[in-house]
Amino acid sequence: MRHGKHKHPLVPNQEHRKALLANLAAALFTHGRIQTTLAKAKGLRPFAEKIITMAKKAQGAEASRKIALRRLAMTYVRDQDAVKTLFTTRAGEFAKRVGGYTRIYKLGTRGSDAAELALIELVPASDEARLPRSKRAGAKKAEPKAAAKAETKSE
Repeated sequence: MRHGKHKHPLVPNQEHRKALLANLAAALFTHGRIQTTLAKAKGLRPFAEKIITMAKKAQGAEASRKIALRRLAMTYVRDQDAVKTLFTTRAGEFAKRVGGYTRIYKLGTRGSDAAELALIELVPASDEARLPRSKRAGAKKAEPKAAAKAETKSE
């Protein structure tokens, strides 16, 4: 049976996968973008986005909750400098985003073993793709339906 098999397999055992994702996430939070294989990037995306959501929740929380969320993130990422960078500087960039904090670009194949390479990066704050429609820069106010119907009838 396939129960509990919905994660990207990546490596043979769970401990190795957790360590791999922790190291990749630490590098992503520190540098903002990393180049890796496509399979690892796809496996890293949900892991990193959950940690970023923790950092976002800590922004508006009370002091004891902030500490708890930071410690919880430390259990996953295991790199104090990366968590500090995420919670102090990078979390503010994602305050208005609903989700989609990372982006994956396919780069082609590696010459030595033909593995598909990808670039995974944190989405910049200036990107409006996942902002709520009402908060986008070019968003128009919705006209009342009655005014729209009146215009079509008069024509």
